[in-house]
Amino acid sequence: MMNLDATTMVLVLALGNLALCAVLTFFDHGPVRPPSWAAWALSKQVQAGAWTVLALGGLGVVPEALALPGGYALLFAGVAIEAGAAWEEAGHPGWPRPALVLCGLAILAFFVCYLIDEQGLRSVAASLLLGAFYLAAALALGARWREASLLQRFLALATAVLALVVAARGLSVLLLPGGWRWLSSELLRQLSGAALYLLMLANGFGVLLLARERAGRELARLEVVDPLTNVPNRRGFFNALAPWMALARRPGLPTALVVLDLDGFKRVNDGYGHPAGDAVLRHVVELCKRQLRDSDLVGRLVGVEFAILLPRTNLDEASLVAERIRAAIASSPVKSERAMIAMTASFGVTVIRPEDSTVTLFQRADDALQASKRAGRNRVSQAVPAPVET
Repeated sequence: MMNLDATTMVLVLALGNLALCAVLTFFDHGPVRPPSWAAWALSKQVQAGAWTVLALGGLGVVPEALALPGGYALLFAGVAIEAGAAWEEAGHPGWPRPALVLCGLAILAFFVCYLIDEQGLRSVAASLLLGAFYLAAALALGARWREASLLQRFLALATAVLALVVAARGLSVLLLPGGWRWLSSELLRQLSGAALYLLMLANGFGVLLLARERAGRELARLEVVDPLTNVPNRRGFFNALAPWMALARRPGLPTALVVLDLDGFKRVNDGYGHPAGDAVLRHVVELCKRQLRDSDLVGRLVGVEFAILLPRTNLDEASLVAERIRAAIASSPVKSERAMIAMTASFGVTVIRPEDSTVTLFQRADDALQASKRAGRNRVSQAVPAPVET
């Protein structure tokens, strides 16, 4: 095993963090940069500055009396921001204030130990404080363990183990100043330096991989979710409908399908603009959700046509649900910047039959919808019932 002196290891960490700064700065993070990524990038910039100051102190370019306290103060700040970024990603945006307080206490504790410098107290303080901050980052990464991806779980475990290795050096100086058997103080110093280097790589490139993972999840979500109304799009609705189509072939309670189309929607976009039209669509979806059970599902098929899946609901019950939604839309105008926009909708209602395909099911629902439009719009029509076998 090649032994690296402390100055060389610090120089390696400085150059490594500088390289990660460049990678994180130019990384394609999308049109809007999440706060956690911005905090991670800032943490690497601060840590790069810290290790650079420490390296210059080790090389004699900067006086040690300035390099050591200044470099470690920057280092604690950088690692505190990194832990805060992990908590931001875990859904706790209020991290800056506690991170600032803990960072200030850590710097104060290190300065006291630096002034005393009894039995390597500054080395003890540095190792224990850095280990504590990295453990906080590990706890944040694993905070949502059940929902976390394998990558996030790995990063949480790896960060925790490496943080303990960093802290072990400080503990060994306190408890076993001369080392223990084969685990000498020099070996612990080497392991602590290697752990810091691995933490730099894991947390730096881990951020990039997590960003790509998040982008992949968002892309997969957008394949089945309408971004405007945040309900299933045509593909997502058909995916949810498939198992109910299969269940319709078995005896049991029926499943209903309601399709609705907003009446005269073109006048909204033409008269009030597309932002007002988008507001109307979101408003209609919210009105539908208020009239539905948790087991029901509303989806946007195309344009201003929506579909509602009503499990375990017969034709008459589904018509009552559709009527409630129709009345809610008609009595709830949408407030725009220019006017109150009144809307109505036409509905077609049917139930899934054992012999149905999605084509025949939606054709029957659409026929009922067209019957509502021909009858004057703003009404609910049932599909023609299935013929009774004799």
